[in-house]
Amino acid sequence: MTSSRWHAHGNVYLVAETDEYTMDPDLDGVMQVLEVEGDDVKVAIVNPDGSLAEMSGNGTRIAAAWLMDRTGSDVARVHVGQRLVEVRRVGDRLYESDMGAVEVGPLETVEGIELTPIDVGNPHAVVQGDPADLPRIGPLLETHPRFPNRTNVQIARVDAPGEVTARVWERGVGETSASGSSAVAVAAATHGDGDVLVHFPGGDLRVRLRDGRATLIGPAEPV
Repeated sequence: MTSSRWHAHGNVYLVAETDEYTMDPDLDGVMQVLEVEGDDVKVAIVNPDGSLAEMSGNGTRIAAAWLMDRTGSDVARVHVGQRLVEVRRVGDRLYESDMGAVEVGPLETVEGIELTPIDVGNPHAVVQGDPADLPRIGPLLETHPRFPNRTNVQIARVDAPGEVTARVWERGVGETSASGSSAVAVAAATHGDGDVLVHFPGGDLRVRLRDGRATLIGPAEPV
């Protein structure tokens, strides 16, 4: 087998061991395996529109889980773009990823919408408000000239300290059921340091923020 389907809270990726694959409408992206050596895997993340993504929290966790299934190890290191994501198994199909540094920009206003720009290895614009507004705000901000390379967009509502409900509009994809890097961005924009539970339509992801770095905990399993 040269490819397999995996999902994380309904966020579906094809792990492709070849550059010959089909991007069908059910996919949120492809994790193309470029190189494997021991517990290390190098991948390219391809969006449904054919563009390359610098980072994906769910996608890198899926790539790590795929490699762990092959090696039998409880750890994996995923190399993507300029980043290395270290992942370890912490339960049955549950994984903890070191997502690295998170950069939080100052609050700004675009088209009358207040947002916080976040860099998690890929760009995010977090809006605090009603997640039901995502279909209007998501595509508007994704392609706005403020973001020349486009951006991921989240609308988040703080439910309680350490708990947020959000929806996400992924760059090059559209709305998805969940997103790992978006969970990190939402947690950073709404809480700073601390432990944050992020509720997405597809399921919950946990984020731990310490001294400007993020750890993401969530599931990954074959479809």
